[in-house]
Amino acid sequence: MKRNAVFRSALALLLLAAAAAGAQDLKSFEQRTTVHKLANGWTFIIVERPTAPVFAFATIADVGSAQEVPGITGLAHMFEHMAFKGTPNIGSTDYAAEKKALEALEAAYQAYQTERLALRPDAKKMETLLADFRTRQQAAAGYVAHNEFDELLTREGGVGMNASTGADDTSYYYSLPANKVELFAFLESERFAHPVFREFYEERDVVREERRQSYESRPIGRLVEQFSTTAFQYHTYQQPGIGSPSDLQAISITDAEKFFQTYYAPSNMTTGIVGDVHAEALIPILEKYFGRIPARPAPAPLRTVEPPQIAERTVVLEDPAQPFYLEGYHKPAETHPDQPVYDAIDDILSNGRTSRLYRSLVRDKKLAVDVESFSGYPGRKYPNLWAVLAVPGFGVTNQQVQAALREEIERLKREDVTDEELAKFKARSKADLLRSLRSNQGLAEQVAQYQRLYGDWRELFRYIDRLDRVTKADIRRIATETFQAPNRTVAMIVNRPAPAAGK
Repeated sequence: MKRNAVFRSALALLLLAAAAAGAQDLKSFEQRTTVHKLANGWTFIIVERPTAPVFAFATIADVGSAQEVPGITGLAHMFEHMAFKGTPNIGSTDYAAEKKALEALEAAYQAYQTERLALRPDAKKMETLLADFRTRQQAAAGYVAHNEFDELLTREGGVGMNASTGADDTSYYYSLPANKVELFAFLESERFAHPVFREFYEERDVVREERRQSYESRPIGRLVEQFSTTAFQYHTYQQPGIGSPSDLQAISITDAEKFFQTYYAPSNMTTGIVGDVHAEALIPILEKYFGRIPARPAPAPLRTVEPPQIAERTVVLEDPAQPFYLEGYHKPAETHPDQPVYDAIDDILSNGRTSRLYRSLVRDKKLAVDVESFSGYPGRKYPNLWAVLAVPGFGVTNQQVQAALREEIERLKREDVTDEELAKFKARSKADLLRSLRSNQGLAEQVAQYQRLYGDWRELFRYIDRLDRVTKADIRRIATETFQAPNRTVAMIVNRPAPAAGK
């Protein structure tokens, strides 16, 4: 045991030294990093890293489900899907004809939608309008060159192409050989300058099925959705990222085009580019392709602020399923100076098999088969939630799990964490941060995100200094301020056997 303790201490010191070296290396990163903002407002962070003849990029659009309003929820996610459908030059066998077909399709859909949403819709008229829409949908589909955007990139050596939609951001990324920089600039600028909303309604059906499988057919999905709408009563973080069922039946190409014009303005876009690139040669290419996108007004900021929660809220879902327990507490946005303290609480409570919650609930008391805490739910840009979830063991009630969780949370208020716990958190966090920067893709995503959130990519490296300033007193202070009953939302699945047939 003594030798293991010595080994752990030595490892921690090595990680601390590596992290310190990383912090000092900010100057060398600055020497290899160029920030270039186009006249239209699009910001690029270029990091020269010529270790291999490849480069990666990550484009972050500062928009997610938080920017939606009732009636159009799900559009941020839908546009992520649309961004892979191509442009006038990619994805069509005859764009001039396709354009007319898409216009006729949308006119037919709007006519059907108007009748469907009428106060007293005419069923026969609806049937006729729906048939016309289906006919025009089939006609427009005849011009689609399926997956042409993906296939073009794959043919040219592109790898890792993907995208993701969050509560307050949408990310697009992949890697290419270094000699394909101009291809990257053309393709990415083209799909954000001239997106074509082909196969929109087909894709909308795909998302509806995705929602059915992930939320409506899964007890945990239904619970998490109720948890969000209960914890946030005013802020748009309450909205499901995938969209509401009725909105996914109603959103249209017209809605999507308006959403794109509003939130995909160049001034709302940030791209990190990392690898075997040279800023001096790359910037003229970025100007040539991305610079042709007209400037548009920056979208208005969100006005709604979630007020302080004044009473505990509870959601109980009765279902013949595995019991599940979740509780969350409101906290500030990630840019708040206390964010590293929440990270410390997460690490100490649930990072690995030596964490407090794992040892207490899983190993010692055998109350849970899994337990995890996390910060930044459902997004990071605005005040969000710190939360903890647990899966009770066989025969264990949610109340037993709740009591054990609360006991560990109360400990954080009553007594200081140990020197070893605090040191481990700092060492692990710094090591994780440095590890995330090893790949071009990881670094591209990080610099773009920090530029988006803080307005300065350097905050990525300054975070190490913020970690070092976390104290035991900080952890007790934040635990005391945050983990209060009026600030708490609880959601749980209570197992109730399905009624027998005929009852």
